[in-house]
Amino acid sequence: MILSDKLILEEIERGNIIIEPFKKECLGTNSYDVHLGKYLATYRTRVLDAKLHNEIDHYEIPKDGFVLQPNTLYLGVTLEYTETHRHVPFLEGKSSTGRLGIDIHATAGKGDVGFCNTWTLEISCTQPVKIYAGMPIGQLIYFVVDGDVETMYNTKLNAKYNNKTTKPVESMMWKNSF
Repeated sequence: MILSDKLILEEIERGNIIIEPFKKECLGTNSYDVHLGKYLATYRTRVLDAKLHNEIDHYEIPKDGFVLQPNTLYLGVTLEYTETHRHVPFLEGKSSTGRLGIDIHATAGKGDVGFCNTWTLEISCTQPVKIYAGMPIGQLIYFVVDGDVETMYNTKLNAKYNNKTTKPVESMMWKNSF
């Protein structure tokens, strides 16, 4: 079951969902619109290695915008910090974003119960497109969890993305054993 606007508001009131900053006009019928933060990042090397720590360079999106180029992976971040304590959050691109040829995530659209952070976006585009900090970029949808959660994401000892940040975070695949 997906939470409706009324249920999202009730869960915010209960403290089970936290969105900062929260703006009621961003609340949709069954989602909440999130915006692009002011930082982007790109990997320092063109060939990435899943077993190595692939470092990134951060930069701030200029006020007059930034042109994304095809065939490049950009890491972005949501302006909004979120916490989700009883639901599974999903981040999807807005249709208006998709109609500009922008994908906001490659595979990481699902959060975990207990995720408390900004969302790192895996941004790619089909043709050059200018983007701006603060533009609507996606929407959060909240699913009900059936059953009790044994270990919340924010309490997992091996959780790789728990450090609160306003900047995009690179892949931590290298921390896995394989």
